[in-house]
Amino acid sequence: MFKSLLTTSLAALAFSVALQAQAQTDVTYLLPAPPNSPAFAPWIIAKEKGYYTSKDLNVEFIAARGGVDVAKQIGAGNAMVGGAIGDTPIVVRPNGIPVRAVAVLGAGGVTMIATNADEHINAITDLKGKTLTVMSYSDTTYYALLASLRKAGLSKTDVNIQAAGPAGVWQLFSAKKAEAMAGVPDWIIDAQDAGLKVSLIPQEQIFESMAQAILASDDAIKNHPDVVRGVVQATLQGMRDIIQDPHAAAATFAKAVPAYAGKEAALERTFKLYIDHVYANQTVLGQIDPARLDKVRQFYVSEGIVSKEPKLDDLYTNQFIETTTAAK
Repeated sequence: MFKSLLTTSLAALAFSVALQAQAQTDVTYLLPAPPNSPAFAPWIIAKEKGYYTSKDLNVEFIAARGGVDVAKQIGAGNAMVGGAIGDTPIVVRPNGIPVRAVAVLGAGGVTMIATNADEHINAITDLKGKTLTVMSYSDTTYYALLASLRKAGLSKTDVNIQAAGPAGVWQLFSAKKAEAMAGVPDWIIDAQDAGLKVSLIPQEQIFESMAQAILASDDAIKNHPDVVRGVVQATLQGMRDIIQDPHAAAATFAKAVPAYAGKEAALERTFKLYIDHVYANQTVLGQIDPARLDKVRQFYVSEGIVSKEPKLDDLYTNQFIETTTAAK
């Protein structure tokens, strides 16, 4: 009798596990660069700690070639969701690509401009005639750089911009083959750890672009809202973990990405840059500020970065944000 009960219990357990696995939805999430970058820590931590699984999602990360490529792939129906900078819908929507931002990870801009301290570059205008590295000409950080140059009265022809890839962007800079770099905070830490003394262009001189965003297709928002909501809420929990305890978050990331084992101190420095410059001052995690987005939109149009002004309401939605949950 005991043997019969045990067999029945094991069968029931196996059936339950099978049902849970069957209930999970497979989700391809496109990232603008390889997923082992600390820039994507909210996503990596969310997966490592089971936040997506708790939303009945089985998320797989796949690297695209920059944020604009992510948007194009989502718009073409190759994925429902992906990551880019919040500016990206402004760039692609006028071209008929049906994507919008459904969350933005921070109230600051993610693009920072770092310079070789020995060059004594103190302002955007000092970049004239200098060489700068970016990840690619299709990544939205490149457009943020162009906007920063235009804001200072310069154009892209006044500088030498080199697209060097997600590793080359900081490696060429740290090797002093470029005087400056436009990119995300983790590349600044990489350059510092490579031995370069780095200075940052004051943030007030940088164009007020958006932080990293979660993008979704119009079709996914309309027909798969539970998937989009689950991705948003799980990712924001990963972001919240970083804000609340960057030290513990660094350990979690290093566990998920073994290449960073032993580099937790550098990870923590990177996360603190994000907390101070990108995540800071967002009252409700993930919430998109339409006034800031509109300002970015108007600047892109007025400076000719995009030729046609997209409708503001077509660029974002806050319907998946838990507005009762304030940032800690």
